[in-house]
Amino acid sequence: MRLQWALSQDPNRKCQTLERFNTKWISQEISSPVVVRDARIDQPLLGRTQSKLKTLQIGIDEAGYGPNLGPLVVAATAWQVALAPSATTNVPPIDLYARLANIVSIKPTDNRIAIADSKLLYKPRGGLRLLEQAVLTGLQTIPDRWQQLWDATLADSEGHRHGLPWYSGYDCPLPIDANLAELADLQKKFRSACCEANVELADIRARAVFPREFNDLTDHYGTKGATLSHVSIGLLRDVISEFAGGDSTLPSTLTDCIHVTFDKHGGRNRYAELLQHHFPDQKIETLLESRPASRYRWGPPEARVEVCFRTKGEAELPTALASMTAKYHRELAMQAFNAYWEEKTPGLQPTAGYPVDAKRFKADIATKQRELGIDDRDLWRNR
Repeated sequence: MRLQWALSQDPNRKCQTLERFNTKWISQEISSPVVVRDARIDQPLLGRTQSKLKTLQIGIDEAGYGPNLGPLVVAATAWQVALAPSATTNVPPIDLYARLANIVSIKPTDNRIAIADSKLLYKPRGGLRLLEQAVLTGLQTIPDRWQQLWDATLADSEGHRHGLPWYSGYDCPLPIDANLAELADLQKKFRSACCEANVELADIRARAVFPREFNDLTDHYGTKGATLSHVSIGLLRDVISEFAGGDSTLPSTLTDCIHVTFDKHGGRNRYAELLQHHFPDQKIETLLESRPASRYRWGPPEARVEVCFRTKGEAELPTALASMTAKYHRELAMQAFNAYWEEKTPGLQPTAGYPVDAKRFKADIATKQRELGIDDRDLWRNR
């Protein structure tokens, strides 16, 4: 489901942008492209003749890859960026941190939204406020219930959660730690800043893989690393398909090129066969495969799709927000999971689901699990 609003203009208000960013590539050995900013004061792009060219920038990341309990969640964010009138096709990715510097920052501030690697912004004792500020303000409508969020992001489009007792009857109010009035104010400011910068946050979506499916996929593909890669690239295919009118292979007439950044999947350096599997009608061209980054592309010169798997992918804003989106869903899922088992087992200490503590938790609930007849494959991820 595309969540469009940032570039829809209020008829009583003209959107203006104060800066135009010219970009160029810097070639670096075994690294992904780096965007260098040359900010210049220019006439407004909106309200005058402007290029019809747009680039779509997609970021994809995960949360919950390591635990034995709870879901793996992969998330994607897609941003459409209107280019300057002088732009040509096949431009490099735009630095969205620079474009949106008035409203977005890497570190928390009083008047901007912090968007960065979720590991930098979320600590269990620090609460969910920063995650909620970034994720919920980016949605078309701020959800006020747990189940509504999962529906809005298509995180469980097949409804697997409804078959799990810890999720089926759970629907806590949202936000949990952020203030609703604060979120509404931030959302208004974010929309205005996007409009002025010719940027549209067009899609936020997630894909939750609960333990039974995770076990089935891992058994099928042989490793949990392969499972992560297939789920992540499958999510990319779905996002591209949304923008291409159901065709998952190429940009649509609304977008002239697509740049995708994944946070690297562990130690894997080679992704060409995985991409070919999910985009079988395309000829995947390998540009680089290395430890820091691996890059691929396909499509005609005027409508390229370029994909990069890189270390510290969250250094790019679309991937950073994907990281926060995945983490928010994962933490909400674990809150529901812990609430269920704490009710069934008084005195039980909650868990984050990671291996050492997960074994403790599983032992503590073993008797109640048997009484309830809950299958291990619905509870425990084997790898």
